[in-house]
Amino acid sequence: MANHSSAKKRSRQNKVKNAVNSQYLSMFRTAINKFNSSIKSNKKEDIQKSFSDVNSILAKAAKKGIFKKENISRKLSSLSKQIQK
Repeated sequence: MANHSSAKKRSRQNKVKNAVNSQYLSMFRTAINKFNSSIKSNKKEDIQKSFSDVNSILAKAAKKGIFKKENISRKLSSLSKQIQK
């Protein structure tokens, strides 16, 4: 455990940031799984809705600095290629 007050504060901040980051990561994984299941079901409406959900979650995560913009762009590109197939 940290002894200095600044190190204690940093430890508290890290716990909060870790919780927020893991929430966004969990939301992202869930959205990806829903997208993949909609791709398998081959329903156009479900595919578009799940793709927009993934896009929204990734945009929010980028705004918070959880994912880098290039990474998000790459993910969305690969997902849109799956839609086109």
